[in-house]
Amino acid sequence: MIVFYLDRGSGVSTYLQLVHQVKHALRLGLLRPGDQLPTAKEVVTQLAINPNTVLKAYRELERDGLAEGRPGQGTFIRRSLGEASASDRARLSEELSAWVNAARRARLDQEDIEALFASALNASFRRETA
Repeated sequence: MIVFYLDRGSGVSTYLQLVHQVKHALRLGLLRPGDQLPTAKEVVTQLAINPNTVLKAYRELERDGLAEGRPGQGTFIRRSLGEASASDRARLSEELSAWVNAARRARLDQEDIEALFASALNASFRRETA
Protein backbone atom coordinates (compact mmCIF):
# COMPACT_ATOMS: atom_id res chain seq x y z
CA MET A 1 0.00 0.00 0.00
CA ILE A 2 1.17 3.52 -0.74
CA VAL A 3 2.06 5.84 2.14
CA PHE A 4 1.49 9.47 1.21
CA TYR A 5 3.69 12.35 2.34
CA LEU A 6 3.48 16.10 1.86
CA ASP A 7 6.07 18.68 0.96
CA ARG A 8 4.39 21.77 2.34
CA GLY A 9 7.11 24.02 0.91
CA SER A 10 6.88 22.73 -2.67
CA GLY A 11 4.24 25.14 -3.89
CA VAL A 12 2.32 22.19 -5.37
CA SER A 13 -1.25 21.87 -4.11
CA THR A 14 -1.89 19.04 -1.67
CA TYR A 15 -4.32 17.14 -3.89
CA LEU A 16 -1.85 17.26 -6.81
CA GLN A 17 0.92 15.92 -4.58
CA LEU A 18 -1.29 12.91 -3.83
CA VAL A 19 -2.10 12.42 -7.53
CA HIS A 20 1.59 12.67 -8.49
CA GLN A 21 2.58 10.17 -5.81
CA VAL A 22 0.06 7.62 -7.08
CA LYS A 23 1.23 8.12 -10.67
CA HIS A 24 4.86 7.80 -9.57
CA ALA A 25 4.07 4.56 -7.73
CA LEU A 26 2.27 3.24 -10.83
CA ARG A 27 5.24 4.05 -13.07
CA LEU A 28 7.60 2.27 -10.69
CA GLY A 29 5.34 -0.76 -10.38
CA LEU A 30 4.77 -0.16 -6.67
CA LEU A 31 1.02 0.00 -7.29
CA ARG A 32 -0.71 -2.44 -9.61
CA PRO A 33 -4.23 -2.91 -10.93
CA GLY A 34 -6.45 -4.19 -8.14
CA ASP A 35 -4.45 -2.56 -5.35
CA GLN A 36 -6.50 -0.52 -2.90
CA LEU A 37 -5.58 3.06 -2.08
CA PRO A 38 -5.75 4.16 1.54
CA THR A 39 -9.18 5.35 2.58
CA ALA A 40 -9.77 9.09 2.76
CA LYS A 41 -10.07 8.73 6.53
CA GLU A 42 -6.64 7.05 6.74
CA VAL A 43 -5.01 9.76 4.63
CA VAL A 44 -6.71 12.53 6.62
CA THR A 45 -5.48 11.00 9.88
CA GLN A 46 -1.95 10.46 8.54
CA LEU A 47 -1.46 13.88 6.93
CA ALA A 48 -3.86 16.09 8.92
CA ILE A 49 -5.56 17.42 5.78
CA ASN A 50 -9.15 18.08 4.75
CA PRO A 51 -11.08 15.00 3.57
CA ASN A 52 -12.23 16.92 0.48
CA THR A 53 -8.58 17.22 -0.59
CA VAL A 54 -8.19 13.45 -0.63
CA LEU A 55 -11.50 12.99 -2.42
CA LYS A 56 -10.49 15.57 -5.04
CA ALA A 57 -7.23 13.67 -5.69
CA TYR A 58 -9.08 10.36 -5.98
CA ARG A 59 -11.66 11.89 -8.33
CA GLU A 60 -8.85 13.13 -10.57
CA LEU A 61 -7.32 9.64 -10.64
CA GLU A 62 -10.76 8.28 -11.57
CA ARG A 63 -11.13 10.87 -14.37
CA ASP A 64 -7.73 9.77 -15.70
CA GLY A 65 -8.96 6.17 -15.70
CA LEU A 66 -6.31 5.12 -13.19
CA ALA A 67 -8.57 4.37 -10.23
CA GLU A 68 -12.16 3.49 -9.51
CA GLY A 69 -14.26 4.01 -6.43
CA ARG A 70 -16.30 1.06 -5.24
CA PRO A 71 -19.10 2.10 -2.90
CA GLY A 72 -18.57 0.68 0.57
CA GLN A 73 -15.21 -0.85 -0.42
CA GLY A 74 -12.80 1.96 -1.23
CA THR A 75 -10.76 3.21 -4.18
CA PHE A 76 -8.83 0.72 -6.30
CA ILE A 77 -6.22 0.99 -9.03
CA ARG A 78 -7.68 0.20 -12.48
CA ARG A 79 -4.60 0.32 -14.67
CA SER A 80 -0.89 0.92 -14.58
CA LEU A 81 1.32 3.47 -16.29
CA GLY A 82 4.31 2.62 -18.43
CA GLU A 83 4.85 -0.53 -20.40
CA ALA A 84 8.26 -1.74 -19.23
CA SER A 85 8.43 -5.15 -17.62
CA ALA A 86 9.43 -5.53 -13.99
CA SER A 87 12.77 -7.03 -15.03
CA ASP A 88 13.48 -4.13 -17.41
CA ARG A 89 12.59 -1.65 -14.66
CA ALA A 90 14.91 -3.40 -12.21
CA ARG A 91 17.79 -3.51 -14.68
CA LEU A 92 17.36 0.14 -15.65
CA SER A 93 17.11 1.17 -12.01
CA GLU A 94 20.39 -0.58 -11.25
CA GLU A 95 22.08 1.06 -14.26
CA LEU A 96 20.78 4.48 -13.29
CA SER A 97 21.90 3.99 -9.68
CA ALA A 98 25.38 3.08 -10.91
CA TRP A 99 25.44 6.23 -13.09
CA VAL A 100 24.33 8.43 -10.16
CA ASN A 101 27.02 6.89 -7.94
CA ALA A 102 29.65 7.58 -10.63
CA ALA A 103 28.42 11.18 -10.89
CA ARG A 104 28.71 11.58 -7.12
CA ARG A 105 32.22 10.12 -7.18
CA ALA A 106 33.01 12.79 -9.79
CA ARG A 107 31.90 15.32 -7.12
CA LEU A 108 28.73 16.46 -8.84
CA ASP A 109 26.08 17.67 -6.45
CA GLN A 110 22.37 16.88 -6.70
CA GLU A 111 21.57 19.91 -8.86
CA ASP A 112 24.43 19.07 -11.27
CA ILE A 113 23.16 15.49 -11.59
CA GLU A 114 19.57 16.63 -12.11
CA ALA A 115 20.71 19.10 -14.80
CA LEU A 116 22.72 16.43 -16.65
CA PHE A 117 19.89 13.94 -16.47
CA ALA A 118 17.28 16.48 -17.62
CA SER A 119 19.51 17.54 -20.50
CA ALA A 120 20.03 13.95 -21.67
CA LEU A 121 16.34 13.15 -21.29
CA ASN A 122 15.24 16.23 -23.21
CA ALA A 123 17.78 15.59 -25.98
CA SER A 124 16.58 12.01 -26.33
CA PHE A 125 12.95 13.04 -26.72
CA ARG A 126 13.84 15.86 -29.14
CA ARG A 127 15.67 13.35 -31.37
CA GLU A 128 12.69 10.98 -31.17
CA THR A 129 10.22 13.62 -32.34
CA ALA A 130 12.50 15.09 -35.02
